[in-house]
Amino acid sequence: MFRIPARCRALTYSPTVRVVSGTAVVAATGLLFLSVPAPAYAEAGQPVLAANSLPVVIANLQAWLIGILAAVATLFLVLAGVYWATAGGDPAQVERAKGALKNALVGYGLAVLAPILLQVVQGIVGG
Repeated sequence: MFRIPARCRALTYSPTVRVVSGTAVVAATGLLFLSVPAPAYAEAGQPVLAANSLPVVIANLQAWLIGILAAVATLFLVLAGVYWATAGGDPAQVERAKGALKNALVGYGLAVLAPILLQVVQGIVGG
């Protein structure tokens, strides 16, 4: 029979793991209930909300995409600044800061190019 080493058992049965796993179960259950579509509970005679047209969906997608990309790029920019400020002359930390700065620039570039990329998608699908 397979025996779990004592070190792994200590991690598995720790109070922190129990609290985190219990919280994860509650959150997953809540997300499951929230993921059930509301039209499933609509009555037969009532109209269900229709989906938006393709240009509206693409415009909404564009707004979300630009916002998410800009937020992630800003996060990487802040991380690059923190890494650089705390480097203290350590070459490895400076390289880490430069990598985070490059990632931030790529993120801002994608945020700027997002409208163009979505126009290409809209042209391909015929919207």
